[in-house]
Amino acid sequence: MGRPNILYIFTDQMRASSMGCMHEEAVHTPHLDRLAAQGTLFINALANTPVCTPSRASLLTGRHAWTCHSIVNDIRLPEEEQGIADVLKARGYRTGYVGKWHLDGLPRDAPIPPGRRRHGFDDYWAAYDCTHDYLAPRYYLGDATEPVILDEGYDADVQTDLAIDFIERFRDEPFCLFLSWGPPHAPYRAVPQRYLDMYPPEAISLRPNAQGADRDAIAGYYAHITAIDHDLGRLMDALDRLDLAEDTIVVFSSDHGDMLWSQGRVRKQQPFEESVRIPLIVRWPGKLPAGQVSDLLISVVDHTPTLLGLAGIPIPEAMNGCDLSGALTDRAVQCPESVLIGEYVSFGQSSVYQPWRGVRTPRYTYARWLQGGAVLYDNENDPYQLHNLIQDPGREALREELEEELSGWLERIDDPFLNPDACFRHIGRWEEWVYRKAHFPPHARR
Repeated sequence: MGRPNILYIFTDQMRASSMGCMHEEAVHTPHLDRLAAQGTLFINALANTPVCTPSRASLLTGRHAWTCHSIVNDIRLPEEEQGIADVLKARGYRTGYVGKWHLDGLPRDAPIPPGRRRHGFDDYWAAYDCTHDYLAPRYYLGDATEPVILDEGYDADVQTDLAIDFIERFRDEPFCLFLSWGPPHAPYRAVPQRYLDMYPPEAISLRPNAQGADRDAIAGYYAHITAIDHDLGRLMDALDRLDLAEDTIVVFSSDHGDMLWSQGRVRKQQPFEESVRIPLIVRWPGKLPAGQVSDLLISVVDHTPTLLGLAGIPIPEAMNGCDLSGALTDRAVQCPESVLIGEYVSFGQSSVYQPWRGVRTPRYTYARWLQGGAVLYDNENDPYQLHNLIQDPGREALREELEEELSGWLERIDDPFLNPDACFRHIGRWEEWVYRKAHFPPHARR
């Protein structure tokens, strides 16, 4: 086959450590573990901007959130932004999107019309901008202006059925399907009871850096992951049944992680490992090594250029992520020395606006907040980030080196590191920001 199919499966708010194959948390994920054994497991995969809309924008466009002007949840990705589906569609691929979109602004329940607001996913559309009502599945099918709303079932199960329908429909043509599951994002207990029964809250072991944790919530988070693992198995079975496994690049990942009371914090948008480190498994039988564990630094913004590189398709100049396909196939490639991480509008624990920027290297995490304060962690010797080294004597040279690395990133993407209001004025989206704040305050549910 000249052109590989691409099946990109991603979750919402799943941290890297919550897979059995990572050997960090007691989560039952037999199908993910099998996928990792058949492909490459990346242990240093990172979300550049660990919150839904900016991360999803970077994923599809191969551009940093700042570069594509998508820096906060619920502001629409500009229609002129070109993404992976646009590139593949021009090369004769059938393109489809199933599940959570969260790139179309407000309101979250409105249909996304055909055309540029779907960014090239034109052949199959079964999506909803944003809902977390997992036990009442809903989606807009095709060009319908009214959603399909089911009064029973589990969201990910329904979306998996739709994904299999897409694969069966376009099995004889090169295709690209993005499947976006909503779990394990909260509500953590909105999952079929048979999965909750697998995780008695009193049996949950906490990470050493957890503070004030809600074991019921963490048990539900794990139950969601096991539920979607089951659906992953159904997808892999469908590829086998249709004799498509060897012709299909399968990717499993997430838009960002979840703190789950590590460092005493919840949700995401923080520079800590639980927030920025995400799952990433890539399988392509016969083309990529099986059972490989890679410590390559790879971030969300690199996913699309790397997939295009694997498919042998030129990378558009506008994409500022890295094509790391050579590192997967043993070709010579310059690997990143650091990954840019940061938040432009961060919904903090005690304050709404806490923008920060940082870098993650193979060993260190360094980040600083606009209002003051910084962190420096040695992830090799302190994997749970219990000891902030930012004030340690003898670390001056390291701090200067990492600050220089961060400054270089900000210069390359022309990010002046401003407060949120100034950011939106700078990128020319002030009116949208005012509307967003008025109709959906940053501290509201997300």
